[in-house]
Amino acid sequence: MFQPTYPIHTTRLVLRPITLDDLDDVYAWQSRPDVVRWMLGVGPRTREQSLSSVAAMAREDALNAVGDCLTLAVTTDAGVIGTVELVWRSETDRTAELGYVFHPDHGGRGLATEAASALLDWGFGEFGLHRVYARCHGGNEASARMMARLGMRREAHHVESYLFGGEWADQLTFAVLAREWRARATAPDS
Repeated sequence: MFQPTYPIHTTRLVLRPITLDDLDDVYAWQSRPDVVRWMLGVGPRTREQSLSSVAAMAREDALNAVGDCLTLAVTTDAGVIGTVELVWRSETDRTAELGYVFHPDHGGRGLATEAASALLDWGFGEFGLHRVYARCHGGNEASARMMARLGMRREAHHVESYLFGGEWADQLTFAVLAREWRARATAPDS
């Protein structure tokens, strides 16, 4: 079993496993059309659907086997403002996929980047990943910008590669290697 030592502290955030007590905070963004608009097959959730989602995320506190997801609540004094996750995609290739969702009321201050960076630090450090990638809808400019801020390079623009809301959609794929992540972390500030 692989899991971070909880909680993970950053300058402004605390990352920890989701609990059922987080339902109100999670429902506050899962019920918003502007948050779920880029999620495949997901519409604004009812409170009951958010409860099911929170219960599932509460079980995602460690990586035991390929395919497992590690989902962490991102918290401030305001409560849970979002989640970050790593999905273990390959043991042989030491690869995982990064995901994140944040309440828009907390955007524009670098909190999502700070949280994702902390999870990537753990993934490339203690967990020993070689490569992490992330994907987004071709129209999700905010997500693409965040991946670039994390130092991920755009590796692919898949044209009309999947059905999204009944229409063909483009998908962007970004990635970063462990050596690139370590070099970025040790580079002097410009």
